[in-house]
Amino acid sequence: MFSEGPAAAPTQLRERIALVDVNNFYVSCERVFDPSLEGRPVVVLSNNDGCVVARSEEAKQLGLKTGTPWFQVAPRAKAWGLVAKSSNYELYGDLSARVMEVLGRFGAWQEVYSIDESFLGLPGDEPQLRETAARIRAAVVQQVGVPVSVGVARTKTLAKFANHVAKRNPQMAGVCSLGSMPAPDIEWIQSRVPVTGLWGVGGRTGKRLNAIGIESIADLKAADPQVIRKKFSVVLQRTVLELNGTACIPHTEERADKQQIMFSRSFSTPVTALEEMDQVMAVYAQRGAARMAAEGLRASVLTVTAGTSRFAGGEASFPAASVHLPAPTQDPIQLTKAAVAAMRGCLIPGAHYVRAGVLLSGLEPAAGQEAFDPFVSDLDQRNIGDLLGAVRSKFGEAAIGLGQGGLAAPAAWSMKREFSSPRYTTEWAELPVVKA
Repeated sequence: MFSEGPAAAPTQLRERIALVDVNNFYVSCERVFDPSLEGRPVVVLSNNDGCVVARSEEAKQLGLKTGTPWFQVAPRAKAWGLVAKSSNYELYGDLSARVMEVLGRFGAWQEVYSIDESFLGLPGDEPQLRETAARIRAAVVQQVGVPVSVGVARTKTLAKFANHVAKRNPQMAGVCSLGSMPAPDIEWIQSRVPVTGLWGVGGRTGKRLNAIGIESIADLKAADPQVIRKKFSVVLQRTVLELNGTACIPHTEERADKQQIMFSRSFSTPVTALEEMDQVMAVYAQRGAARMAAEGLRASVLTVTAGTSRFAGGEASFPAASVHLPAPTQDPIQLTKAAVAAMRGCLIPGAHYVRAGVLLSGLEPAAGQEAFDPFVSDLDQRNIGDLLGAVRSKFGEAAIGLGQGGLAAPAAWSMKREFSSPRYTTEWAELPVVKA
């Protein structure tokens, strides 16, 4: 007989783990402000509208796969009634923050796992758990406008499995609490879901498991944890224990410290002139500085990279250079100067560069005073980052910049976003307009 695990102390029995996941997150965000997309096949494309990165259920039914190049799909899009959207990460990030804020009201604790997933600690018996899960779904739809599925179980691994069940069984109305399901039903599902459908089991590990006769989740659950540890890893051993109801993955209030910040993009038009690459470095360095300022960090090392296409003719070039900054900083002036100078020293004039990036590492909390340039006013240098951030926050990312990073209009190399929707919630000029 199936059970979620061995008996626990009374206080433990009153809390379960919920995994809340937004259904088809990027597509759902697009549908919040464009209801005409409901019921239609929709795909969201990667940077420069390169390939499919997200699909609606209707698009999945057409057989479209994640990673499919858009140019292969575009000729058939009209016949299919397929709608393509450029990735709108500003909108997705803001709606994600709103979803997580709503979810945090329901849990005894919360762990944000990804942009569209969060673990919650839910107290209560089975009827209370199902009621809370239903209220979570209703609250997110009402206050943010995106649909979620909720899986509830004794461990994180089982909660992820329960969420999988909730998504694929419409009669459950988006909620699956394993404690209320008949044991034979759970065993039947686990015996039919491939082991690679389990959280944390990738394709390579799945092949190794298949080679020793472990094909399904049920097979892995029945395996000897010690044997799994010896043949694979302690991580997979914990998965086996979690499948049998023993919680081995504790919740964490905070994610591990950020090790680096990367701002990298591919260009819609190749960059060939040194002056254009100066613009790229100026923009990317200032965006990286803004991210550090928002997260209360500063960097001690700046690395610049660029690359030509591996498939194009002409001379190949993949320059990279690192600069150890005089002192840890988030100052956009210092970072811009360093990025431009570093890239200038390693470019091949005339090469067709199709991508570039700025990587900030050696991060530490921005506590205390930075080391200031004696030839720059302390007041000016100390406040310039905050000033730029305040102006951008009020008037948009393109409102202000330093030097060549202050572009009045998008440059020719800017990322291609042919099908982009407005940034409805983060840009004043793109707020929805309602007319009566």
